[in-house]
Amino acid sequence: MNTDLYLSPSLRQIESRHSQQPLMQRAGAAAAEWAGSLASERNQPVLVLAGPGNNGGDAFEAARLLREQFFDVRLVFIADPANLPKDAAAAYQRFKQAGGTTLSAIPDDCHWSLIIDGIFGIGLTRAPEGRYAEWIATANRHASRDDCPLLALDCPSGLNADSGQALGNTIIASHTITFIAGKPGLVTAEGPDHCGEIRIASLDLTTDADLPADGQIVSLADFAAQLKPRQRNSHKGSFGSAGIIGGSKSMLSAALLASRAALKLGSGLVYVGLLDPEPPSVDLNQPELMLRRPEAVLQSDLRALACGPGLGRSSEASRVLEKSLMCPVPVVLDADALNILATDGRLEGNLYNRVAPVILTPHPAEAARLLACSVREVQSDRIQAACELARRYRCEVALKGCGTVIASVDGPWWINTTGNPGMATAGMGDVLTGIVTALLAQGWPALQALLAAVHLHGAAADRLVANGSGPIGLTAGEVIAPARQIFNEWAGKGKAY
Repeated sequence: MNTDLYLSPSLRQIESRHSQQPLMQRAGAAAAEWAGSLASERNQPVLVLAGPGNNGGDAFEAARLLREQFFDVRLVFIADPANLPKDAAAAYQRFKQAGGTTLSAIPDDCHWSLIIDGIFGIGLTRAPEGRYAEWIATANRHASRDDCPLLALDCPSGLNADSGQALGNTIIASHTITFIAGKPGLVTAEGPDHCGEIRIASLDLTTDADLPADGQIVSLADFAAQLKPRQRNSHKGSFGSAGIIGGSKSMLSAALLASRAALKLGSGLVYVGLLDPEPPSVDLNQPELMLRRPEAVLQSDLRALACGPGLGRSSEASRVLEKSLMCPVPVVLDADALNILATDGRLEGNLYNRVAPVILTPHPAEAARLLACSVREVQSDRIQAACELARRYRCEVALKGCGTVIASVDGPWWINTTGNPGMATAGMGDVLTGIVTALLAQGWPALQALLAAVHLHGAAADRLVANGSGPIGLTAGEVIAPARQIFNEWAGKGKAY
């Protein structure tokens, strides 16, 4: 999948610049080609749902071409043809002239080999209503009943292609063919649960010749320049010292998980600053870690620091966070460090005065506290929320969740597509914090460290699932070993995940 992502306004501009080209015919041809392969081994009819706009025009083109391939096509359409946009009206006429007919309702007595969703495309900003909402519900129900593919054209109807928010009744597609370029809403928030397998049909356009992409999908190319095999003439100091501060009473494991990840992802030394009043003197499962009090860690010769895993929200935690922000090395803030930051305006000022970079890795609830809004508002536009956090706090940001959004303090944003539902478990964020800190300790620039860590974290979980461990019951600690394995493959052999 191409890594470029475009928002609806940009796509409208591109379409407008190429309005003299037969884009709708190309879209219909691409859709019909995939649809034909999906339905080829089934003997039932193909159901096509055509809406009142250009997405309906794409559906008419696909339906006409499928009829030419001798598929039994049943097309449902209730809009007034006179009100169709120009290109969609022409597609309707081509369909009719080729002998196609339309139905006003979805037949209940048919079983389908394939259902094609051409109701609504990009730009939808409100929930489908009336008959169209009923069509969506029926299409989902029939696809489940008949165990048949459901192919969405451009974007599953009901899904906001920019934000990934399901606005109401929304098509649950098994396959989505999206036109011209990728859309961010297909790969973040609720998009992945509604799109199934995604293919891009470029329609013979080179989008970046028209407009630069609004965002990107994270790929190995974003950080490949930092991936280098280690020289034989190395020592532990060559790979930096990382500090991890957190682990208040009853939350020791969060700091230890982050620290183990930092060690196994390449930090030469890892100091662990624990707030627990009676901390252990050694991690028996990872004795290489050096357990100290937070003050001792802050006085160590560090190359990178993380503050937050298991930190708690005590007055001591606030003091430690304030001192961490004075540390002249790259700092990662996660978990309770973010919660304290959201309630202490003085600390926000400390961020502005820093020279070394800061990385924030909030989940949606933490992002909502930082932005003084609701979780619903954050999730309704994850890209906007991540970019606002980066702007407001002058930091690199990873807004975690399905399709983690990485926003740079300089403006660009990315969406990560590795990872799976097995990662929805305690401690996963702590492991990510440790991975980011390890890369920073090895001298990586902050943005590339964040992009690589998020991508690697998800790739490690995907490898576990591919090998039969999960997604159900996957644990955070399990992810560290495959993350190390993949990172070594990337650095030593140049293999892409």
